[in-house]
Amino acid sequence: MSASLELGRVAGPGGQEPAETGLGLVHEQDRSLIVRWRGNDLFRYVYRPWEPQLEAPKPYFHPLRTLGGDLVSLYRPHDHVWHKGISWSLCNVGEENFWGGPTYTREAQAYRQLDNDGEQRHTGFTRLAVAEDGTEVRVDETLDWITQSGRTMFTELRSFAVRPHAEQGAWQLAYRSRMLNTSGATVDFGSPTTKGREAAGYGGLFWRGPRSFSGGVVVTPEGLGGDEEMGRTGPWLGFVGRHDGAGVGSTLVFRDHESNHNFPTKWFVRSGMYAVLCPAPFYDEEHAVADGESLELRYDVLIADDVHDVAGCAALAGTAGEHDLLAD
Repeated sequence: MSASLELGRVAGPGGQEPAETGLGLVHEQDRSLIVRWRGNDLFRYVYRPWEPQLEAPKPYFHPLRTLGGDLVSLYRPHDHVWHKGISWSLCNVGEENFWGGPTYTREAQAYRQLDNDGEQRHTGFTRLAVAEDGTEVRVDETLDWITQSGRTMFTELRSFAVRPHAEQGAWQLAYRSRMLNTSGATVDFGSPTTKGREAAGYGGLFWRGPRSFSGGVVVTPEGLGGDEEMGRTGPWLGFVGRHDGAGVGSTLVFRDHESNHNFPTKWFVRSGMYAVLCPAPFYDEEHAVADGESLELRYDVLIADDVHDVAGCAALAGTAGEHDLLAD
């Protein structure tokens, strides 16, 4: 039987349970965390995934919803079953694949299914906290990066924090990864593009959007676009999609952090066939991490109700810049 722990509620007078007014955190023991806002789920973070090795099992955020309750993520689409909401997915880690599925190699100049789909294995939480006023949630997690052959390449301290910005109809997910190389050798982080495939520099904090977001709008600091924004450089990138049914829109803005080694980052984005977006720190240039050294990367994601234009997306990115949720 799984145990549950819920933080963020205060008992009401006379034993009557009051309505939830802020953020709450539910721990589904040995499975996932659920962050709630005023009684409704914002997201589920699955830290012990059950998918097969081929999909490079890793923690992921899904389902993800706006403050208004609209779903903005997709899980295991048939075209790429290793896409799961938002996840920290890296495809070319030395000779290993922590993305899932086949690996693009320079030698073959093609994708090949190899025995190299690794796993990000949860080892514990060092912090599960909800602010007393219900305005923030903070999680610190430790993980091991284990190859398909069973070798540990990296240990990771992963942190994420959540804060609603109700006046903007949005909430902020701040994310940080600190990966320590324990492999005994220098590891080069890259992408299919660094191996020779054009316009395929994916790898990083990767988002897959709902089917209805296909044909959505990519928002840059300079204007509106689509697939042609692949590989652009900038401090932030937005995506606007619409939902089936009511036809309302939602907006996501990903913000690069000034401390990252490649700031401002290049972006991997597609909007035509399907909705995907990620800051791509190894888009077309490998980054070497020596044994005993660390790689640290930070990002913010703003998830908002309604359609936002350039000014609106810039304001969301600015809000994230004003609220450093991972200062410690």
